[in-house]
Amino acid sequence: MTAIARAAGVSRVTLYSHFPTREILLEAALERSVAEAVHALDVEAGDAGPADETLARLMRSSWQVLDRNFSTFTAAAAALPPDVIRDRHDRILRPVRDLILRGQQEDAIRRDLSADWLVTVVYQLMHAAAGEVQAGRLTSAAAPDVLTATVLAALRTRGGQQ
Repeated sequence: MTAIARAAGVSRVTLYSHFPTREILLEAALERSVAEAVHALDVEAGDAGPADETLARLMRSSWQVLDRNFSTFTAAAAALPPDVIRDRHDRILRPVRDLILRGQQEDAIRRDLSADWLVTVVYQLMHAAAGEVQAGRLTSAAAPDVLTATVLAALRTRGGQQ
């Protein structure tokens, strides 16, 4: 909390008056990051184009948000209960699930796997890409292309075969 107060240019007393515990501070930071991601998703998911193409655009815009906020997620995941993390992410994953369901109806996204599983694949690949960037094995600039190619390869139907 001392380092955070110093980085924010406030005293520890001021920081504690707004965020009495580290967990409350992390929840607030996570909520802010999630709200930013939800806004980006709402903009992209509202597109009426084919679901798989909309999903590709969504992956690119979501990557920008995750890249900026991955350290917040990592700190929150280490300190907060899993149900809090999942609850926050449900707001992000709902539009992804809706797009996957639409893509399944359009025969653009595979139907042999459940939409819920495919959402998990998207979520895990997003976080895997962020981890690779943090580890220096992938650049932030290359991540959106790598991520989009991988996700679409996993989700799209193969020549009409499912």
